Amino acid sequence: MFEALPAKGVPGEQILDELSGLRRADLPTHGGRLFAYVYDPALDGLDELAQAAHAISAHVNGLDPTAFPSLLAMENALVGAASQLLGGNDETVGSVTSGGTESLILAVKAARDSRPELTTPRLVVPSTAHAAFAKAAHYLRVELDVVPVGADLRADPEATAAAITRDTVLVAASAPSYAHGVVDPIPQLAATAAARGVRFHVDACFGGWVLPYLRRLGADLPPFDLSVPGVTSISVDLHKYAYAPKGVSILLHRTETLRLPQYFAFAGWPGYTMINPTISSTRSGGPIAAAAATLRHIGDEGYLDLARSTRDAVEILSTAVTETAGVRLFAPPETTIVCLAADASTSTPALAPATTGIDIFVLADELAARGWHTQPQMAFGELPPTIHLTVTAAVAPTAKEFAADLAAAVTATRERGPAELPAPLVEAAAALTPEMITPELVAGLAEGLGLGAGDFTQMAAVNSLLNVVPPALREALLTGFLSLLQRPTPPA
Repeated sequence: MFEALPAKGVPGEQILDELSGLRRADLPTHGGRLFAYVYDPALDGLDELAQAAHAISAHVNGLDPTAFPSLLAMENALVGAASQLLGGNDETVGSVTSGGTESLILAVKAARDSRPELTTPRLVVPSTAHAAFAKAAHYLRVELDVVPVGADLRADPEATAAAITRDTVLVAASAPSYAHGVVDPIPQLAATAAARGVRFHVDACFGGWVLPYLRRLGADLPPFDLSVPGVTSISVDLHKYAYAPKGVSILLHRTETLRLPQYFAFAGWPGYTMINPTISSTRSGGPIAAAAATLRHIGDEGYLDLARSTRDAVEILSTAVTETAGVRLFAPPETTIVCLAADASTSTPALAPATTGIDIFVLADELAARGWHTQPQMAFGELPPTIHLTVTAAVAPTAKEFAADLAAAVTATRERGPAELPAPLVEAAAALTPEMITPELVAGLAEGLGLGAGDFTQMAAVNSLLNVVPPALREALLTGFLSLLQRPTPPA
């Protein structure tokens, strides 16, 4: 048991050994077999450089740039690099944030606060937009108008135009969408918003740093950045395909006037006047210094090489899916995501009796058993459940091993059949409402699904249950489960 506050201090070497022991339970962050959460360029020495840069500025506080001009210089340099890459010009300004969610919240805040006369500001997004927009709307009390996407999984310009009202403060779209990796028709959407006098944000948090390089390598991708008329802001995460340590993101605005409502200022108390461009006041300079060091070390040509490796890995993985009977590509692999689904002729409902079909959640477990850690995605509306693979440059050396393991995993999935849930559990879940979810009920469900001992390697039954309950109930169940996990360590 790891104890944070022992009666007597513990030697540093022992603490580092203990932390290393804790890390051994984690999924592998390097090696090209984890397709979510982390981004690995597989460059020798980069981790050590970033860690050293982080240490240099770890105690620098971004609260006051006049006290710590080193951090201001690094932030301005990062914003400048992002602007250069994403179609900015001499008027472009930006801010460094802690991650994509903060960047999106601030984009919504800037839009909301630019229209103080509205009592019910509204945000229009496609149904494939990142969940962080819903979080922003919830936190900022902005109404969220979700527009269905077309059959191609892209935002629909006509439906978007119909959703815009006099209360709309922002329209947003993705480049690319996280779930499927497709780029929305940004020029048409931006023109639609501009014609109504509404701000338009491009969420390029996920792929904004790699799309320009893929285009340079010949990828047929539509314009998506600040060079597109009508785009008023864009966000890109440096801790994704810029391969910086977490957490650093950039939010760019076309002009200073557009950015000003993003700031929070308050002088109505006896302390210092608070002026913040981001949600956090105190900010460590460590992640920013690590990001600056990472960008300088890799350089423009290095990022082009990394994009090439990523593109090649995507092609290998996509071919493996296409050539494996029982699964199919669910979306075109046009960026850095491979999204696969069970073949329509072989898929089985999540709670159906055992057949020879493919249960996508069992397949995810079988891939994990072979060392490939993926991200299952639940069914949404008419869309079936899928498996999401975020592909990075580190996958290139291992990609050729994926085909044989995928074929073996599909065979094993057929033999196992779909995940089976106890009938009483299914009946109980069908009768639940979000209001009925209690800590005791969640603890009982977790125990019944085999999660009581903290073993998360066999998740097919859990995912199958979550897949068939309504989204609001899924939210309540997962909230309760996360709360169950996040409990203080008892005293020794």
